[in-house]
Amino acid sequence: MKDSKLRAMQEAIRGEGLDGWLFCNFRHRDKLADEILHINPGITNSRLWVYAVPASGEPLGILHAVESDSLGDLPGPRASYRGREELLSCLKPLGGKRWGLHISEFITAISYLDGGTLAVFEQAGLIPASAAGLLQRFKGLLSSEDMEAHEKAADHLHEIVKKAWQRVREAFVRGDRLYEGEIQDFMLAEMHRRNLVTDHAPIVAAGVNTGNPHYDPHEGGAVFQKDELIQFDLWAKDKGPGGIYADISWVGVYGTVPLPQYEKTFADLIAAREGAWDFIREELAAGRRPAGAAVDKKTRALLIGRAYEEALRHRTGHGIDTEVHGSGVNIDSVEFPDSRLLLDGSCFSLEPGIYLPGFGMRTEIDVYIREGKPVISGQDRQFALLNCG
Repeated sequence: MKDSKLRAMQEAIRGEGLDGWLFCNFRHRDKLADEILHINPGITNSRLWVYAVPASGEPLGILHAVESDSLGDLPGPRASYRGREELLSCLKPLGGKRWGLHISEFITAISYLDGGTLAVFEQAGLIPASAAGLLQRFKGLLSSEDMEAHEKAADHLHEIVKKAWQRVREAFVRGDRLYEGEIQDFMLAEMHRRNLVTDHAPIVAAGVNTGNPHYDPHEGGAVFQKDELIQFDLWAKDKGPGGIYADISWVGVYGTVPLPQYEKTFADLIAAREGAWDFIREELAAGRRPAGAAVDKKTRALLIGRAYEEALRHRTGHGIDTEVHGSGVNIDSVEFPDSRLLLDGSCFSLEPGIYLPGFGMRTEIDVYIREGKPVISGQDRQFALLNCG
């Protein structure tokens, strides 16, 4: 581990007011621990190892005697144990201090620590705390260079949407038979041409399929039908080192004039998205750092106020970094309520969705916080339904 990485960890620990960050693994169950510490997931991990990074000073590695090299060349002294009592003895010096652990009753995606190991730590006198804030500060905040990489990816995605919609429009005008899978394949080819990578193919949904937020066309998917709603959702990052994801969603109709029900629903959706954006902007301008949960509550209230309570299926947004669903703050007060604040470097989506009988739609933009101000990435954002006119 480079000194700069250790300093960044310790800065995050002090920023969260904790005494340290405690990593551990058994059978490689905690992929975050392996990833952050660069532990080879292929090495044998049949015994528990512990790596304690304090707010200042040297880290401590605790290893079983039969796997004494599990932590490689990570800095700091080592302690060895052969049985439970020796393990407790090795942990005793860490007692009485608050350690960030990979646990959270709300953000369960980071809850890798099992109950039995947690009980051992508590028996040794360690005071457990969630490492969610540490993960945000250490892994989920973008640097200036990261923001540029995110903007680059966002520009590519906006261009892909425009080119894809042009193909939709041309097929409509010619009267060609067009499948969802054809546009999905086109988007993937464009990503490949632009040196982008994605962890999943884009969502291209038409008609009733737009009502499935995680729709994936099989065997070519459905044929676009006149006046049906069309949903695009795509995310990608540069293949090279330092790539940061962007994630956007656009909505259109396979026709020249949207049906009134589509226009009204979309207008209400845009009002909610812009309400979320305005709330963030106003809170930051007033010197307040809103939590992700607060932004979601605001957005949800705007939609419920327009009688869409039963049409809401998901949170307003998620953190974005080197992963499309990143380690930073989520815009969520219902699924995985996130009390973490929108710190400088936070990057996240705003993607409210409305799902009614027969169709659904969502609009998605990405926002990051730079020097206390929110910035919307990409070339533009959608305010009117795309059409084939």
